[in-house]
Amino acid sequence: MPPSSDTAHLTPQVPFAPALKAWESYLYDQGRSPNTVKAFLSDVHLLANFLPPDRAIGAITTTDLNRFFAWMEKERAVPCSPKTLARRITSVKSLFRWLHQFGVLVLDPAEKVAQRSAISPLPQVLTEDEVAAALEAADRHRRGPKPDARPYALLSLLLETGVKKSECLGIHLNHIDLDSPGGPLVFIRYASPSNRYKERKLLLSEEWIAAYREYLAQYKPTDQLFPWSPRRLEYLLEDVGEEAGLDKHLSFDMCRWTCALGDYKSGVEVDRIRQKLGISKIQWREINMKLRQLSEQSN
Repeated sequence: MPPSSDTAHLTPQVPFAPALKAWESYLYDQGRSPNTVKAFLSDVHLLANFLPPDRAIGAITTTDLNRFFAWMEKERAVPCSPKTLARRITSVKSLFRWLHQFGVLVLDPAEKVAQRSAISPLPQVLTEDEVAAALEAADRHRRGPKPDARPYALLSLLLETGVKKSECLGIHLNHIDLDSPGGPLVFIRYASPSNRYKERKLLLSEEWIAAYREYLAQYKPTDQLFPWSPRRLEYLLEDVGEEAGLDKHLSFDMCRWTCALGDYKSGVEVDRIRQKLGISKIQWREINMKLRQLSEQSN
């Protein structure tokens, strides 16, 4: 394959830095997201720091790479999960495959490095009966002597929208539009431009709107929808789970997966689920596989 404009100035004698800079340009030219590029570069920078600083890219061997991954897995002070190790192997393989394909390297030293497949365990989700029990427990707080709509407003929002904990904490009152022409919605926003692709608008049910109005009247938040610490909201979910008699540890992540699985089993088109969750097509591959497995288990 003829050299690209990114690799025209590269030779086997160059050090890591210019090779990584050229690879970064190539990844962006291929339309990779800023997050993906950042992750790839971070992974390969670890290799650059592991090897002698004067090691040219053409002098790196398969033995060097295997030694690096063995150090990463068993000797490095910072623990490396199987999933992270698999991703870092993929990143390094991607770099050297690119250098080989575009003629910078005659041989690809990463070709014979064994790829690891590390799929994390299936997440815990709530059954339909458990969802009903949790919502009923949260709703009891609305009907008590001192009505409190907060547990229901939080839990039902998570189960309806599937937002992550950080996204839930980032919701402000002006992100909720009750008068949208298409129906009430919440706008999930991100401060960093690199995360703009995750931004999305999610519809809200009339049931949630009713609890939301009660919650506003009771707590009178002025800016952030739920102005409490992450841990305080986690405790709130845990309390609801205990009150509902759940054997499972009710959490933000469990609500997110339960929401996604509910949509999946209801026949919602998979790309709509992906967009609702705010994840990339690359991330969706593993999520989709897990949703399929969870759906088969629950049948």
